[in-house]
Amino acid sequence: MDDEALLAGLAAGDGDVGLAFVRRFQRQVFGVALAVVGDPAQAEDVAQQAFERAWRKGHTFDAKRGSVGSWLNKIAHNLAIDSVRARKPSPLDPSDLVRLVGRSSDEPELRSLQREATNELREAIRNLPSEQARAIVMAGVYGMTAREVAEAEEIALGTAKTRIRSAMIKLRFTLEPKVVRGV
Repeated sequence: MDDEALLAGLAAGDGDVGLAFVRRFQRQVFGVALAVVGDPAQAEDVAQQAFERAWRKGHTFDAKRGSVGSWLNKIAHNLAIDSVRARKPSPLDPSDLVRLVGRSSDEPELRSLQREATNELREAIRNLPSEQARAIVMAGVYGMTAREVAEAEEIALGTAKTRIRSAMIKLRFTLEPKVVRGV
């Protein structure tokens, strides 16, 4: 059967045809979902939702606009993006930063310098206003985007951007003179 006939059978509720449809596209749909969400379990959920949506919306497919495969991939891609957006990271404690900074060498002198730099950075972050400290740790350490910081902190996007930028400026001002002096 061609792709369009499989989709029509799926939309009509034919179990055998529906199974053939899923088997034909399952790797492709899972791959699209995995590429976006990065987590196999979450990608499986997204793929399942994509096939469910294809079953419910199969009658809306228009062959003039593209192939069944591209239509289904677009559904999976959109669902995967929605899934990523729905993940709300929990606010982080700036003191978690120290736990993430590991040793880079077994040489005592380098460990001492690293410990000193870590302590200086930790102290500089502690001296920031708490909302700026949380924002800079979420963005700088955990790699969250300003939008993700805004969602986690339940603030406007512009406010999150301002907090991150203000924290960066303060940290640079606090730590930069020591770098220039060679300390």
